[in-house]
Amino acid sequence: MKTYIKFLLNLFNISFLKIFFIFFGVVLLTNILEQSEFFKNTNLSFTYQVFLSFLNSPSILFEILPFIFLISTQIFFINLINKNELEIFKYNGLNNLKILKVISVYSFLLGIIFIIFFYNMSAFMKNSYLLIKNQYTDDGKYLAVINKNGLWIKDEIDNQINIINASKIKNEFLLNVSISQFSKNFEIIRTIQSEKIDISQVDWIILAPAISKDNIIITKNKIKMRSNFDLEKINSLFSNMSSLGIMDLLELRKNYKSLNYSIVNIDVQLYKIISYPLYLTLMTIFSSVIMYSIGYQKKTMYKIALGIFTSVIIYYINHFFNVLGTSERIPAILSIILPLIILSIINMISIIKLNEK
Repeated sequence: MKTYIKFLLNLFNISFLKIFFIFFGVVLLTNILEQSEFFKNTNLSFTYQVFLSFLNSPSILFEILPFIFLISTQIFFINLINKNELEIFKYNGLNNLKILKVISVYSFLLGIIFIIFFYNMSAFMKNSYLLIKNQYTDDGKYLAVINKNGLWIKDEIDNQINIINASKIKNEFLLNVSISQFSKNFEIIRTIQSEKIDISQVDWIILAPAISKDNIIITKNKIKMRSNFDLEKINSLFSNMSSLGIMDLLELRKNYKSLNYSIVNIDVQLYKIISYPLYLTLMTIFSSVIMYSIGYQKKTMYKIALGIFTSVIIYYINHFFNVLGTSERIPAILSIILPLIILSIINMISIIKLNEK
């Protein structure tokens, strides 16, 4: 590896690590305050709250990685500019595009590493965080999972426990449903079989149920059953995709399809992960062309403030397209690609002018 490449990569690593740990500290502190508020009425120790905050922080850091790369690139160029090293490189035949090529390729490689290792680690920690926190909420009384056998729900209500299994979800209906109702001591009360249950409200409407109790089966036209769940709540339970690793997402996608459940949220998350190295690279290029443009003209604080302001704008553009994708107003893959295309066009126009400086 050439000496100048080693120098640039070392400087970029230092800049990145500084910004990464600054953001980590801010995210951790914010999480600690959030946990303190959430657990204020419990006896949970402060040390354990810090531990929970630590578990939750990596997934948040992964979400803001593009902006960490943007600001890290700014710091990288600020160091080069303040020491006049850009001019030294220029006099030695190393033009702007060569420097840009080195750090952009490196950013792409870092993106792949972050996907393979950091994302899966952060998803595991996020999942552990949610499982622990769930024990201290009312949600601990009920849960829902989707696997190859369909949708499973445990629901504690009206002093009884309902174990519900449905093979499919279609619109606001559960299909091919089996409900086992138990007392608090897990003594069987009755079982209910139904081809179709309306779950649009928390008062479920069970159509044509076959009710089995004390070895006697009774059929009715319909009955109502109170639940902690409705369709909206069931959907919300499976919306936190950041707690699932890549293999978990693929397995869940397979299970969703077998259940006839919408896979849009999973597809958006998968496309987002796959495109992340490119996204990080484009953010590095974008930050670089900004720094080349304003270079020596502005003070350091102005440059950093500009980077933060730009990060906020890009975040909301991405969020807007993600909402369009998850709400199925545009195809899931388009919701991820369009922001990248916009950013690529901006970068291409800027790069055309870059080597003229």
